[in-house]
Amino acid sequence: MKRFIVASASPRRKELLEKVGFSFEIIPSDADESTDGSLSPDGLVAELAKRKAESIFKENTDAVVLGCDTVVEYGGTVLGKPSDRNDAVNMLRMLSGKTHNVHTGVCITDKEKTVSFVNTVKVEFYELSEELIERYVASGESDDKAGAYGIQGLGCVLVRKIEGDYFSVVGLPVAETVRTLWSFGIENNMK
Repeated sequence: MKRFIVASASPRRKELLEKVGFSFEIIPSDADESTDGSLSPDGLVAELAKRKAESIFKENTDAVVLGCDTVVEYGGTVLGKPSDRNDAVNMLRMLSGKTHNVHTGVCITDKEKTVSFVNTVKVEFYELSEELIERYVASGESDDKAGAYGIQGLGCVLVRKIEGDYFSVVGLPVAETVRTLWSFGIENNMK
């Protein structure tokens, strides 16, 4: 059986991969995530996913490595993880009543090939009251989430509708990732 490493400390990605029956190691990447701002949001997640996968692969050349990155984008502005709770409040105010994009980049690499793809989902929020924003941010759920919300938790009450892969908004486009992993010889309980 091939060695499979996930270059992410995200508990959500870990849970999704376990849910579909993969066995893997977790080695979080410390790849440089700074950029010069010239990349589009989908180009940014593709580049960061690649950096993360390659940084772990360099030390683990016997493995298949999965790297991922997710950002929220509204009006051309990339919203990563909030720097503090005030930043989270401001992000949610910006997204209130609007449609934004969630871009998730995936890169899978081994000694023979590298496959990268980006999945983009449109997410529409309800109009959010100040009270709802404050209560949601106070829950702590927004602290480590791109765009200051998690659709899989309490943040589901903020979302009016989505167009695209729900799991990509969570942080990993599962079906596309699974099929790509199969092409690398990484098997789960479905294959």
